[in-house]
Amino acid sequence: MAATSANNLSIGSTMSFDPKVSPLSQPKAFGMRFNSKNCLKCFSGLKAVASASCELESSFLGKKSIRALRDSCIPKAEQQNENSSNNPQPEASYKVAILGAAGGIGQPLSLLIKMSPLVSALHLYDIANVKGVAADISHCNTPSQVLDFTGASELADSLKDVDVVVIPAGVPRKPGMTRDDLFNINASIVRTLIEAVADNCPDAFVHIISNPVNSTVPIAAEVLKQKGVYNPKKLFGVTTLDVVRANTFVAEKKNLKLIDVNVPVVGGHAGITILPLLSKTKPWVSFTDEEVQELTVRIQNAGTEVVEAKAGAGSATLSMAYAAARFVESSLRALDGDGDVYECCYVQSELTELPFFASRVKLGRKGVEEVISSDLHGLTAYELTALEALKPELEASIEKGIMFAHKQTVSG
Repeated sequence: MAATSANNLSIGSTMSFDPKVSPLSQPKAFGMRFNSKNCLKCFSGLKAVASASCELESSFLGKKSIRALRDSCIPKAEQQNENSSNNPQPEASYKVAILGAAGGIGQPLSLLIKMSPLVSALHLYDIANVKGVAADISHCNTPSQVLDFTGASELADSLKDVDVVVIPAGVPRKPGMTRDDLFNINASIVRTLIEAVADNCPDAFVHIISNPVNSTVPIAAEVLKQKGVYNPKKLFGVTTLDVVRANTFVAEKKNLKLIDVNVPVVGGHAGITILPLLSKTKPWVSFTDEEVQELTVRIQNAGTEVVEAKAGAGSATLSMAYAAARFVESSLRALDGDGDVYECCYVQSELTELPFFASRVKLGRKGVEEVISSDLHGLTAYELTALEALKPELEASIEKGIMFAHKQTVSG
């Protein structure tokens, strides 16, 4: 229902990183406030005054992206009054495919990615119910064209010439569901989808959301290897939600301005394999031993917190969609030539003896440009102990994924 009166519409969030502070920091993003009579009118029905401004707030959209999205909504007459020659805008030139777009994560994720001015085409795929999602999202007045693809027969077409593939497909974690239950279902889904990626867009950035990420990323890697197209710099396990949660919880606990808080999270993406490095929080803040224990456990168990709050009706879909959209936007900015893009993600890594490990990386046009090794320097005794404790579980999850991929190859 449209609002009857309002003075402005703000779009943004509270998460950002700022590489200007140090090489280990991540880019501080810009939120936006629309005050145009015509801007996003069909989007919300909000009444507004006739002006537009871009303010320093936080968002998963970068500064250039915010300005371009704002300008795509402002009437041409107003745009002509601005000196565009000094502010070159990124063009909507990237194709993104979302595999599992009709699901609990897929729908809000599709909407958020539709907001990106860097996306020229948004391909939404699912086994059912995706046409309505695509029709709904296509009415949003942002630049990208939305196309829908349903069922295995249209999977290949959904991946033709795409630059970024995002895979939230799979079943959510439910109360009483064992890890093996979740693994067996989602591992098969990921394998099938990655085979199609290898055949149709082998050079694309591939973002794996489907849980358990600790195992599904190694599965994807093995499938891509079998197809002869594996590029470790372009395969990512999306662990951004762990960072989002860590930033939020720390800011709340220590009464900090959320936009300023950066907490690197390393390891994996489940239980004790999630290790927030609270000693490296930016800005620096002191924690008691009790606070470190409390925050670490809460960040590790935040998914369960949501599952229990939803009383079996679902898992963390909205926050996951936000976090994934932020990572997609970072990837698009990197592809577009932004040289200052840092995110935490789960990738093939040599930081530890494990073949895959989540840490902060620098993203570029070719994918991972640098793994930030200093993340693991100067850890506290608590963090060092936790790091050693997570390794056996993470190693077992990695091996489980690799064994699944090889078993399926033999049986196939």
